[in-house]
Amino acid sequence: MSQKNSSRVNLFLLFVIISGCLITSLLLIGIIYAPLHIESEFGKPAPGISIINRIYYSLRLLAYEDDLLSPSNAAGSMQTFKIEPGESTFSVIHRLQSEGLIKNSEAMRIYLQYSGLDTSLQAGNHSLSPAMTPLEIAAVIQSLNQTVIEFSILPGWRVEEIAASLPTSGLQISPEQFIQSARQFPSALSFSADLPAGAGCEGFLFPGILQVPRKTTVDQLIQLLLQNFDRNLTDDLKNGFSNQGLTIFQAIILASIIERESIIDEEMPLIASVYLNRLSNNMKLDADPTVQYALGYRPSQNTWWANPLSAEDLQIDSPYNTYLYPGLPPSPIANPGINALNAVAHPEASPYYYFRSACDKSGKHVFAQTYAEHLANACP
Repeated sequence: MSQKNSSRVNLFLLFVIISGCLITSLLLIGIIYAPLHIESEFGKPAPGISIINRIYYSLRLLAYEDDLLSPSNAAGSMQTFKIEPGESTFSVIHRLQSEGLIKNSEAMRIYLQYSGLDTSLQAGNHSLSPAMTPLEIAAVIQSLNQTVIEFSILPGWRVEEIAASLPTSGLQISPEQFIQSARQFPSALSFSADLPAGAGCEGFLFPGILQVPRKTTVDQLIQLLLQNFDRNLTDDLKNGFSNQGLTIFQAIILASIIERESIIDEEMPLIASVYLNRLSNNMKLDADPTVQYALGYRPSQNTWWANPLSAEDLQIDSPYNTYLYPGLPPSPIANPGINALNAVAHPEASPYYYFRSACDKSGKHVFAQTYAEHLANACP
């Protein structure tokens, strides 16, 4: 081998050795230094985190270290930051950045996942400042120091959806506890004696925002929601239900269907008239929400309210399937708000027996008196 070729080989071997040393050094940094350094700066990782994930998060946090250990604005003042019940971690951290409280939402996301704090953000009002570091902000929004929190229920939520909001509500009540308690007979209502045997709390957990003590138990929460329903059930509503030939229980069932059918509140009295016209003429209600209730949770759509419904869905053999069984379903399918209750008590007078979604995707409906007109209203 010539002296020139020998020199090239030696240079190549030297390059390989140096590269190997660099790669080994990087691996040592990733495997040993980064996790130890990050633990000293940010605390221990979440229990159960895998070694691979620990290394991954440690390397990411190493790159974001300055963003997490320094404030967004050292001269910033305190402000109120509200986390809504059920709000996702993604939404919270992006609002923190958009409101100038942190520099880097991605850095905050990685830290929360590393520490296991991403699933325990506490709903409610928090006093935060851009002068706080992201780590300090993360500690505050985990705080359980608030003695009173806001608990929210949206109109049209079924019991399981209310239960799903509990882990981020600030209340120490599990979804399973709530669902079990909500199956019990609602004895706290002023008209409980008139309810059929076997009735549960579905339909009577009044939507809205309640100020409740953080230490509220599941039974206390159910009682507060039922009492709120009772307060809103005025004599005007009771008289209106009676004028429609409905008991309170029947009226709540119908209101729960109307709540799920309606997107625009102003249409509720007209939708109520369609169903009341059908009931008075012994027609089936053919209401999609009752089938959705019977189907239950659909993992493929991540919802309790499957949409669209297939021809097979409409054949589910359930007393809640109003395409198969005449009259009202056995019990409410959701928890209606005041607008749906008023619509049942004071429906709009109409000749309509049919309605379907408008083709303009506005959320409105088009109404028809005959089935032929109903078919003609179908979207092209």
